[in-house]
Amino acid sequence: MSRIGRLPIEVPSGVEVNLAGNRITVKGPKGELTRELSPEMRVVQQDGQVRVERPNDEKRSRELHGLTRTLIANMITGVTEGYRKGLEITGVGYRAQLVGTKLQLNLGYSHPVEIEPPAGISFEVENPVRLAVVGIDKELVGHVAARVRSSRKPEPYKGKGVRYAGEIVRRKAGKAGKIGAAK
Repeated sequence: MSRIGRLPIEVPSGVEVNLAGNRITVKGPKGELTRELSPEMRVVQQDGQVRVERPNDEKRSRELHGLTRTLIANMITGVTEGYRKGLEITGVGYRAQLVGTKLQLNLGYSHPVEIEPPAGISFEVENPVRLAVVGIDKELVGHVAARVRSSRKPEPYKGKGVRYAGEIVRRKAGKAGKIGAAK
């Protein structure tokens, strides 16, 4: 039995879970999320809990068991608390600012990089070198944060670029010049 898949998911007060075939809809104070689940998994709701059951012990069923449970738990957490992914910008002159809802990044290119947030995602700029991607869908928050990071990945020599908050960039030694061979 999957250690994660067998755990029940507590549904907090103020959250409504609707099951309709393979589709699950979770409504909460921050919004509403809908997802298609695998038809092989059976989702049962009772006594303020949601449980995921698998039909058999085949490899595919075992794989989907923990995944399905985690996806549902992430939906419930998203509509109650939301998700936030922090980013840091390192480099002289590199900065971020909000222009309306768009994120405008100056990252050493000849032009500013503008990123339009998809529906359900917003950007928060704490200061010019710290920003956050905020939303209720964990998968989408991570995807948008990865898109922002990919606009200028941190390089290994000076560490300049956009990195996740707390990310450690392995630095490389620069070019070792020749000693005493100046003729």
